[in-house]
Amino acid sequence: MTHSSSTPPSEPRDEDTGPPDVPPCVMTFNAGDPSGAAGLSADISAMVSVGAHALPVTCGAYARDTADIFDHFALDEDAIAEQARAILEDVPVQVFKVGFLGTPEAIGAVAEIATDYADVPLVAYMPHLAWWDEADIDAYLDAFRELMLPQTTVLVGNHSTLWRWLLPDWTSDRSPSARDIAKAASDAGVSYTVVTGIPLPDQYIDNVLCTPQSVLASQRFERFEAVFSGAGETLSAALSALVASGADLPAAFAEALEYLDHCLDGGFRPGMGHVVPDRLFWAQPESDTEPPGSVTEEEAQALQVFDMPAHDTKH
Repeated sequence: MTHSSSTPPSEPRDEDTGPPDVPPCVMTFNAGDPSGAAGLSADISAMVSVGAHALPVTCGAYARDTADIFDHFALDEDAIAEQARAILEDVPVQVFKVGFLGTPEAIGAVAEIATDYADVPLVAYMPHLAWWDEADIDAYLDAFRELMLPQTTVLVGNHSTLWRWLLPDWTSDRSPSARDIAKAASDAGVSYTVVTGIPLPDQYIDNVLCTPQSVLASQRFERFEAVFSGAGETLSAALSALVASGADLPAAFAEALEYLDHCLDGGFRPGMGHVVPDRLFWAQPESDTEPPGSVTEEEAQALQVFDMPAHDTKH
């Protein structure tokens, strides 16, 4: 499948799937995040949780806590390309996932790799960049639009972020719809767009997968009161992994949203800042209440009883 295909991503090519006991592989380009909320931390844990093997390519590192990003230290574009091309010579990749790359030069390096592997679908996530210097933001977004969007199969982003980037001259009294944003993305070469966090009445938000011509899938959720770090990274990483597993795009979108909903529902606050999605919620004990006839703690230890609840999102 090429990046400009008019049909949703589906079953990977036979020659790319590898042996049947090997999970699908997703190469993710992103920054290291010491808070564990976003970046490569989010990508790896989300992809593993839905059954894929992550091939992380480090593009830089954030200086941040759980509330704010203070700085980003970019890696040289040659170092990024060397990491990716070394493993691409060894491991078949089913999907590329692109997060924050740090510089226009890094965008160019990753776009060149995507061009060389044009039959591999590419999922691009555009994060919120308000923490950054305005001149750096403008240069980054211009390069991403020119170099990366023509290689992008699925663009993922928050309604507000995509609106201000792709439709800066929007003058209508109404907010742009998901299809309006998809049209702007399509003009730059994107096949499909996922728009998240569209405000709805009564504290609900909508999440939409669409093209300029039609809405392929949508799901609305009640808005959480907490402020999260890493929700968009979690969704885009899960979507990438599910597409790599062979799910068609609408089904992958629906399951990735369900997975994210569970992650947010089980979110936790490790520090003094925002809540972090619990991407390994399925590994937590179901309950601390003991039903009648349950063994004591000492008995459980003696019998080596481990409570590992099954979860239908983990493949």
